[in-house]
Amino acid sequence: QVQLVETGGGLVQAGDSLKLSCAASGRALSNYDTGWFRQVPGKEREFVAGIYWLIGSGYKVDSVKGRFTISRDDAKNTLYLQIDSLKSEDTAVYYCAAKAGGAYSRAAIGYPYWGQGTQVTVSS
Repeated sequence: QVQLVETGGGLVQAGDSLKLSCAASGRALSNYDTGWFRQVPGKEREFVAGIYWLIGSGYKVDSVKGRFTISRDDAKNTLYLQIDSLKSEDTAVYYCAAKAGGAYSRAAIGYPYWGQGTQVTVSS
């Protein structure tokens, strides 16, 4: 199975940029559907961007288009999330996740493999 570790979060100002990393070990990420999710206290974990292994290209939810970019470096076995023009509403714990097989899903329940999360806090 694959193990995931996120890094790159922190306390930033509104308008700044961050690049989150999700380093994988155990298996190649290119064999999995992958996704970035975020969660704030009291709310469900929300899908923001993902890469479907069969297609190999990323896509994002409409609310983050133009500011979030997902990418993957297969040589480093690492998934990235570039976040530009950060807003206070982006404050959350960000998680990367992976699943093998089946149709692509944006539902957190469909992903068996998770990192520990990295906190992003945006001050205005």
